[in-house]
Amino acid sequence: MKPTGLLARLVALILLGRPLHLAGGALFYALGVAAAGYAGAPLALDAALLGLLTVMTAQLMNHYSNDYFDLDADQANPTPTRWSGGSRVLPSGQLPPQAALWAALCCGGLALVLAGFAASASPSPLASGALLLVAIVLAWVYSGPPLYLHRRGFGEPVGAFVVTGTTALSGYILQTGQLTLLSLLIILPLCLMQFTMLVAVSLPDQQGDRAVGKLTLAVLLGPERAAWCMAGTTVVAYLMLPLLWYAGLPTLVALAPLGAAPIGLWISFQTFRGIWAKPHLWDALGFWSIGQVVASAGLMLLAFLLRL
Repeated sequence: MKPTGLLARLVALILLGRPLHLAGGALFYALGVAAAGYAGAPLALDAALLGLLTVMTAQLMNHYSNDYFDLDADQANPTPTRWSGGSRVLPSGQLPPQAALWAALCCGGLALVLAGFAASASPSPLASGALLLVAIVLAWVYSGPPLYLHRRGFGEPVGAFVVTGTTALSGYILQTGQLTLLSLLIILPLCLMQFTMLVAVSLPDQQGDRAVGKLTLAVLLGPERAAWCMAGTTVVAYLMLPLLWYAGLPTLVALAPLGAAPIGLWISFQTFRGIWAKPHLWDALGFWSIGQVVASAGLMLLAFLLRL
């Protein structure tokens, strides 16, 4: 039976937050915690759990604010997929736009409070709190005021750093109290793969984004050049693995992302075949680009756990 009334609005609010995507944030965070354990830090369970709650509420804030501030682009988008074009809750009229804004503000406020508790439970409250604050602020200004980064050509690089980079670094610093070379090495290939993913999911949106003046890379460079950037960062992510190993990344961890290499090959091959002009493949492109970064992070996490 289709939910009605209050229950229907509650279900719509949950769908608006895209809860499935929270699993990726939890995975990147767990990778940072596992890397800290490999580096010799004893598990601080209270800091780990509070940090995870902080990450998840900040991620929800970002999801809600994205749908609110992207409403014009989502309404103008004729080719949304399951992985792009927002949750489609607001354009379909299931909730008023203000519901997304209030949800974003509430989640943002809760994330700030949780960040304070998480930082106080870490070995270095000042450093941990500073990183968490930076991550929360960037997650807000990615789509919200005053910077609206994803409307001004900065969305893909900032999003790549925030989603994978600051999330994994938060898990690490809350356990160790500091950022080390190891923590930076683990995020580099993942940030590149996340960049690939963000470009991939922007390709189906570029017509609507262009119509409302939202300057994603697909709009600034054109879909063809943006697709080649996507393929380029994919290739670089794998080519850098020997360098990361040489710089100190454990061998098994450096090898782990190669398990997702077939996905990278598929993305590169489809780019060569002109996927930017093939709408029937955009849904698959979004799925596999997400799968690439999630699989790589999962395999790296497993590698760290095997080394503990």
